Amino acid sequence: MDRTAAVIRPAIEPGRRVLCVSDIHGNLPFLKGLLAKARFSRDDVLILLGDILEKGQESLNTLRYVMELCGEYTVYPLSGNCDHIDRTFLEGRPGVDADLSPVFRFWRERALVNQMGAELGCPPVEREEELPALRAAIREHFPEETAFLCSLPHILEAGNYIFAHGGVPREDRLEELDAYHCMKNDDFMGQGLSFRKWVVVGHWPVTLYHPDIPVARPLIDRERHIVSIDGGCVLKLDGQLNALVIPDIGGDDMSYIAYDGLPVVVAEDAQAPSKDSVNIRWSDSAVEVLREEGDCAWCRHVSSGRELWILKEYLYPRRSDGHIHCEDTTDYLLPVSPGDRLALVRRSSRGCLAKKDGATGWYLGKFHPAGR
Repeated sequence: MDRTAAVIRPAIEPGRRVLCVSDIHGNLPFLKGLLAKARFSRDDVLILLGDILEKGQESLNTLRYVMELCGEYTVYPLSGNCDHIDRTFLEGRPGVDADLSPVFRFWRERALVNQMGAELGCPPVEREEELPALRAAIREHFPEETAFLCSLPHILEAGNYIFAHGGVPREDRLEELDAYHCMKNDDFMGQGLSFRKWVVVGHWPVTLYHPDIPVARPLIDRERHIVSIDGGCVLKLDGQLNALVIPDIGGDDMSYIAYDGLPVVVAEDAQAPSKDSVNIRWSDSAVEVLREEGDCAWCRHVSSGRELWILKEYLYPRRSDGHIHCEDTTDYLLPVSPGDRLALVRRSSRGCLAKKDGATGWYLGKFHPAGR
């Protein structure tokens, strides 16, 4: 049972392309779509930066697919805090059943252990008392998957880069770091850290760093040498799966490729960007509904007082504070020129929510399907 970080330092040849992908969360179609878009091949190196599993519909299939990739390609999977949940359960760490039974009940069919149980004919977990028998059955019938999960390291260091799901507080003595804090490290870019090497992290969706515009593309801080790449796959309705592309592990050049599975349309009208917008995020999502019109509601954001249209399907009650809350949303108007290709998130009577270069906003003009 690791308490300090497991670190690997593979020898990655100079000039060999590295793809780094984080926070797949059991979304196998997105992973396959991204690798196909990136034209991933045996010439490449793939680093999976943790949270490979959980919260998505295909965690077990994703796990098996990643295991297949590891056998055929150069792949280095790391553990995220969600993967760590499954490891702690399978290892039977003290007190784990009491801690995790509420998690597995909440995630239901989106939990890896429930997907494994379903393959064995077991219903989703309802009580803590069910977990010891489920653990024993999984260990017996899924020995390869169990061994794979329990072997995942926490940090990869190679060339000019350090990779960790949540982050690291320093560049030296990595083996002495607390393993869990390297996996679950909220708001890493907000901690004021700087590094000599590049530190690449996931875990914290990058849109949470933007108070005005929802942006899901990787956030690269060239002064502090930090890259955050979690595009909100599964967690956000407009989320995407990002691959950070590093052409040389000893260099500083980077780009990215993203996949979001959304239909693409072509804009017919020009639209200027709004200059004053808000990005309502999960940590501050309480709103008051002032009136409803069709499929939208005119709402006041409780903390800022900002009023904006929100899709009614984005609204949901939260009993703990008595407020209505919303999915991540915005009143930002995208900058659009005729002929621009937009990813269509949602249509509504007031226009459409769309994405351009990883940024989400409203487009109020006409459009037609791409390829017409």
